[in-house]
Amino acid sequence: MNGLAVLIPIALLLGLAGLAAFFWSVKSGQFEDLDGAAMRVLIEEDEDRPGRDEDA
Repeated sequence: MNGLAVLIPIALLLGLAGLAAFFWSVKSGQFEDLDGAAMRVLIEEDEDRPGRDEDA
């Protein structure tokens, strides 16, 4: 029973910390452009590719 008296407040504090981190990330704009990163993966830029031989 003493274990529950310690573990329940710890679990509630961790849950509130996770919720606060989520709201902070939403407020700071972490979820503004969800499709941009996915589209940047598909774009091929020749000048940024290391090891590419220009003469071949």
